[in-house]
Order: sequence, then C-alpha cells, then structure tokens
Amino acid sequence: MVSVTRPDFDADAYVGQLWTVPLDPGLLPRRITRGFKDSAPSFSPDGLALAFLRATGPSAKPQLFVVEAGGGEPRALTDRLLGVDGFSWSPDSQRIVFSSREPAAGRYGTWENVGHAAEDPRLVTEFQYRLNGVGYTKDKPAQLFVLDVPEFGEEPRVVPRGRAQQDHKPAGDVPLATQLTSAATDHESAAFSADGAFVYYVSAPPGSDESLETGIYRVPSGGGEPLHVEQDGAPRQTVHAVRQSRDGKWLFFVARDVGESGTDFVARNAVLYCMPTGGGEATALTDPEIMDVACPGDRLELRGPAGAVVLNNAQGTVELLELHATGEHALLVHGDQVVTGAAWAGGSMFVSFSGPSTAGDVAILEDGQSRLLTDFSAAFRRQAELTVPKELTFPSADGYPVHGWLFMPAGKGPHPVLLSVHGGPFAQYTVAIHDEAQVYAAAGYAVLMCNPRGSAGYGQDHGRAIKGAMGTLDMQDVLAFLDGALEKFPALDTGRLGMVGGSYGGYLTALTIARDHRFTAAIVERGFLDPVSFEGSADIGWYFGAEYLGRSRSAVAAQSPMEHVDEVRTPALVIHSENDLRCPVEQGQRYFTALKRNGVPTGLLLFPGEDHELSRTGTPHHRRLRFEHILRWWSRYLPTAANPAGTDA
Repeated sequence: MVSVTRPDFDADAYVGQLWTVPLDPGLLPRRITRGFKDSAPSFSPDGLALAFLRATGPSAKPQLFVVEAGGGEPRALTDRLLGVDGFSWSPDSQRIVFSSREPAAGRYGTWENVGHAAEDPRLVTEFQYRLNGVGYTKDKPAQLFVLDVPEFGEEPRVVPRGRAQQDHKPAGDVPLATQLTSAATDHESAAFSADGAFVYYVSAPPGSDESLETGIYRVPSGGGEPLHVEQDGAPRQTVHAVRQSRDGKWLFFVARDVGESGTDFVARNAVLYCMPTGGGEATALTDPEIMDVACPGDRLELRGPAGAVVLNNAQGTVELLELHATGEHALLVHGDQVVTGAAWAGGSMFVSFSGPSTAGDVAILEDGQSRLLTDFSAAFRRQAELTVPKELTFPSADGYPVHGWLFMPAGKGPHPVLLSVHGGPFAQYTVAIHDEAQVYAAAGYAVLMCNPRGSAGYGQDHGRAIKGAMGTLDMQDVLAFLDGALEKFPALDTGRLGMVGGSYGGYLTALTIARDHRFTAAIVERGFLDPVSFEGSADIGWYFGAEYLGRSRSAVAAQSPMEHVDEVRTPALVIHSENDLRCPVEQGQRYFTALKRNGVPTGLLLFPGEDHELSRTGTPHHRRLRFEHILRWWSRYLPTAANPAGTDA
C-alpha cells in the first residue's frame, strides 16, 4: 500500500490517494481510496485494518481514518482542530497513538468569532517560540493521545458534546482519546513498546530553551507520569526518533551530537544508537565521521527481533542499511538512487525511491536485488523529455575533489550556463529528478550542480570545513567546479554565465557575485543575507549564525552578504516568501533595497501565503508562476532559442 500524491492546478493543491501494489508482475497498481488527500498508510500488525491520514479539502487539516484491509467505507477516528501529525499502531492492533497540536484557549479558532487579529497578545520569554511552516509553537504544542480502534460494525464511544464544547473541539462520531502528555513542548516520534504497555517518544527536557537538546521519554500507554530514559555518559544530543526492538530488549534511536554548548549542530552526522531498554550506555551502530543516517518516513523501521533499518546520505545518493543490536549490518540498497521509504512486511522488504528517471516508485528486495513494482513516472516521462545528468568531479584550487553533475541541454551550443547552489549548507544535491535542473535544461541552459565543502553526504570533516569560514572553501569549490566544466566542455558558453541558489544557496550566490563579476545575471532566493538581523527574526536565528559564522563582529562581517552588497555589479532577481520564518522576508527586502539604491538592475518577487518551502511544497499555482518569472529573468539576460528575449516564458 502506497500513497501517491500529485499537484492539481484546478484545486491549486496537492491531491493524493492510496494505491495497492500487487507483487504479481502481470498486475498493475490500483487506486483504492478517493479522498482529496490520503497519505501515510499503515496496516495494523494483524493485517486486518489500514489506518491513514485524510484531508478532505485544500485547507482541511489531516485526520486519522481507518478502513478494513479488504475494503469498505473509511471511518474517521479523530476530529482535531489542528489535525493529526503522525500515528503508530499498538502491537495488538487494538490501539493507535497519535500526535496533534493542541491550541491554547482563545487561539486558532477555539473561540467562536475570535479571529487571528482579535486574539490576545503573546508574551515571549524563550528563544524557541516559532517554526517555519508551523508558526508559533508554544501556544500549540504537539501532544500525544491514545485511542481504542473500534471493531468494524461496532458503534464507537463518541466524544460527549459537553466535553467538546468545554475543550473547544467539534463534537463528532469519533472515539474518545486519552491525552498522554501535557508539557508545553513538542512530543514527537511516538511508538508503542513491544508489549504495548508504554509509549516511547522524543521531547525537549525541562529548562532546555538555550540548547537544541531533546531526550527519550516513555509514558504508560493507559496514561500516567512520563519518565525520562537515562543514558550513561551520553553527550548532549538532539534525538530524532526512537523505537523499542520487537524482542523488547533494546531501544534504537537516531541522534546528533550538539557539542558542549548544546547548539553546535554544524555538520553533525546523525547516528543510529542502540541501548538496553532499561537504560544504560548507548552504542553507536553507525560511524558518525562518514555516515549520516535518517529514518524512512521520519520513523524508525524495525526488522526482525532486534534490528532496525535506516537511510544513509552517501555522495549524492541515499542508501538503505539494516543494522542489528549485535553489531551486524547489511547494505540493502545502494547505487544511483535516493531511497525515501522502507517497510518490512510479509517476509519482504519494500522500498520507495526516486532517481534520474523517476520522481517516486516502489520496489521489492528479492535475493539481494530490487524488483520494480510500479512505474508512476511513466506518464511524466512521456510528457517531458528528461535530461540525463553527467556525473563529474573536478579539483578545487587546493586539489580537493568537488563532486557534482552537469545537465546539458539539447543542441550543439554554445549554451549559457547556470551555476546552481543547494541550501543547507549541510544538505546535498542527489541523483534524483530535480525539477529546477530539468526546467532550465529544457529552456536551453546548461546546469551545473555540485556539493562543495559544507555539504552533507561526504563525511563530517567535509561538512564542518566551512564552520567559521562560510564563503571561503565553499565558494572556491563551486567556482572550481564551474571552471572545470567550462574547460572540459566546449559546448558551454564561457561568456554567458548565471548563478542561482536558495537559502544557503542564496547566501553563497549573493556573496559570490560581490566578489566575482563574471556572471551576467543571478537569482538570490530566500537567502540568509544579513546575519545581524537574522539573529532576532529567524526561527533558528538565535543559534544558526553564531555556530556557523562565529561571534566576532569582524568575522561575521567578513562572511555577510549585506556587508559586501555595495560590491555587487551583477543584475540580481531577489525571490522571497512573505511567511518565511527560516530566512525572514526582511532578509530579501533589505538586500533588494541595497541593490536598487546602488543602481544594480534588480527586482523583488514576493509570494504571499508561502514560507521557506515555496519551491518544494508551495501551491502549484505559485510554483508555476515562480518558474515563469525565473525563466523571464533569464530570457532578459541570457536568452536562448527555447527561452528568447522579449517573450513570456
């Protein structure tokens, strides 16, 4: 069972349904639900029921639903005002634990006729109080709830109307849910213990406002007092996910060290740990120097009595690994693909992945090989001629190898070149389909993408090389990659160059065009542009700049694009979203104003209602308009036959 999601331009939203994927090669996948957006399917351990999240419209919050595995009418299990974020089955298939943001009284529509503008003011006393894509967090922390799953055909115990009015929740035909947590902080990664007696989860410890630390907790599944699970001699960590092994003896968890300060997050690889259930010393099962692991679907997947499955960022790919409490490990999937999810069921391992020719498909692992079960991207490939990237490595100025890709457009050339920089900086470009590169290549542009020092997937030393020195080795690396490609490929036009990037990519683009004037034009999107104002306005501003740039005023100034904006001569389009809390809109506004005051050709493209994720999860309408404006900008300064000057994109 998989969730398949696509953009719908008529609804200006993402719609999706659940599909069943047969193992028989002669049968095709079949859609089995008809909701507006159905996602996160999960079979009960006994295989008799299927739970999933459903949003009934573009602005509706996702709620928890359940349906018989053999089909039938889905039944709503929740009616939470702010929706359900995630859930997990109990081992006996009788209960579900779920997380939901619980609004404070008087906020977010809990009081009739009291809208956002009429709510009481917020008194902020902590560093951490907002999150990009979520907004304020302290007045709607994510809490955990447990409910009994009704038998099909059985009338559920419903929420009494009096209670619904008292708690400012709509009454409805949904089961009663028991609230397990109540602290004014987020509670995440909830999963039942092997015997169903407890729920394990991740949360911030009391008094942790000045650090990024989170820890492992457990609470009785029937309700009770939460207990912190202690580790012997543990470093300060951010824990991302936790799960008890099926034999009940071990706790697996993924965590990143955050240094003695509690905020040194820079290029810290995530590690899979294992510790005895009763507490004690945790053992690292993956090497933090060379491996950076993550959970499939943000949730630890178990295999066997004492094993876990994780993803690993590896030089532009994402691998699938199986590790055991005993220290045994196996590489299940590797090569030119990006694994996005994995599930162990019926004695087989199933994976979802993307790659150079697919935006997302499903395979089964058999005898050490993967067999494709779906081809959801077939229609996409028929409609668009995909450009296959060339994998390249060029030496930087100090001889360091810089790894990346070239997307060469059709035709003999010479082609104008766009140097694209990813965000992060501790992130990576991968071999998966990248809509930016495909759109630009189809418009006649050669696109260069690389993973300079500071990126993820190449080890911690690679990632931490720019700590306190942003705009040095990383800039050197991307320019060396550009120079190497220009020298190697005569079809690239050395006199027509553009540079583009978002977030950290916007940062490096802005700093590069202040120091290197060979670029004909540039695009600076959702950039980290002024570390000084960023500190008080961004959701991560209180620690991000200090950890990456240092605290010395002169050092920060040396690494700040705003400090060097007067040196920019390159025409630059600035793109930002009005609801961006990661790189607040004032970053783009101030940078645009400085360019305009200095007489540099510029424009400020502002998207209402969008946040830092515009280019990835913004509305289909806005994402299409974004591409149209970008291509129009390039047509003005770098016209091609496919994107000529003076015409609409």
